[in-house]
Amino acid sequence: MSDIFREIDEEVRREKAAAIWSKYSTVFITVAVIAVAGVAGWQFWQHQERQKAEAVGAKFETAVRAARDGNGSEAESLLSELSANAPAGYRQLARFRLAGEVGKRDPAAGAAAFDALANDGSLDANYRDLARLRAGLLRVDLVPYAELRSALEPLATPTGNWRHSAREALGIAALKGNLFEDAGRWFDAIVTDADAPPGLRQRVELYLTLVRGGVVETKN
Repeated sequence: MSDIFREIDEEVRREKAAAIWSKYSTVFITVAVIAVAGVAGWQFWQHQERQKAEAVGAKFETAVRAARDGNGSEAESLLSELSANAPAGYRQLARFRLAGEVGKRDPAAGAAAFDALANDGSLDANYRDLARLRAGLLRVDLVPYAELRSALEPLATPTGNWRHSAREALGIAALKGNLFEDAGRWFDAIVTDADAPPGLRQRVELYLTLVRGGVVETKN
């Protein structure tokens, strides 16, 4: 008896399923097509984006190689294009590299390009400080010590990420201006910093030798 009831129950369920399919089959098929199309579209979009990223990466590598080989004009041309059109990550890299390339042939123009990066509020603060440092390094031979100090001293604090390079640049600028007390102070800050890189320490020891020697006077 139970088998009969079970068969009847299954038959009823089949009839209900057939009725539902008859009524909503178009909806089911449409949803399935949309789902398949969505997955295919997503995969195609990912493929396209991957190809674009690979093309941008290749162009950036070409620019870097051109710069390394001394072909500055080609490097600047490629980097300018990437700075304008590349995705955000590569665009930022290209802007920094472009400013550096410009600085090789025209330090003042390169410093101005780094100033633009330093003043770009869309960049992370650490990168903006790096741009300030790079601008200052290009200006070591261009501006008086007081002007350079105003720009770089905020980066030379004990907790500054770029303090080592900023202190070295300030020390060199002070040394060039025969401001030996200031130079010695910046170089001492490097020597006494436990996190200062070994190579920098070696250079600073040479700088300190010049500081201790003071102004060299010549006799007529």
